[in-house]
Amino acid sequence: MTKSVKVTVTERGGRQFASTGSAWEPVIGYSRAVRVGSTIHVTGTVGVEADGQYANSLKGQAKRALEIIVAAIEALGGTVSDVVRTRIYVTDISKWEEVGQAHGEVFSHIRPATTMVQVARLIDDQALVEIEADAILSSEELSS
Repeated sequence: MTKSVKVTVTERGGRQFASTGSAWEPVIGYSRAVRVGSTIHVTGTVGVEADGQYANSLKGQAKRALEIIVAAIEALGGTVSDVVRTRIYVTDISKWEEVGQAHGEVFSHIRPATTMVQVARLIDDQALVEIEADAILSSEELSS
């Protein structure tokens, strides 16, 4: 699922930081994901493709955002099964089923706590959805 996402990991002060090279990361001063101990926090992620373009559909953008999220979690030593919470922000809640289907394709067997809300707009006018995630690594992953 994550082969098309490039993630760079650095470490400072006992924390690991994942960067996906987003143009916004250095400007705003954030990381795609941060691991502290057994917890990984993934920042709000829009479904922008590597070439800077967006899928035309909410579902397509949600699938790409989830692909980026999973890549960041894996780069920091976690797995998709470690996800315990997601937050989904959409610009048109009437299309909730599209993003719900994409979320379900990734998380149907994990069933994290989740929230979906409508927002007026996102960082880019083409972005239709932004997703956050939190993961707690299992004891097996901590020992490796």
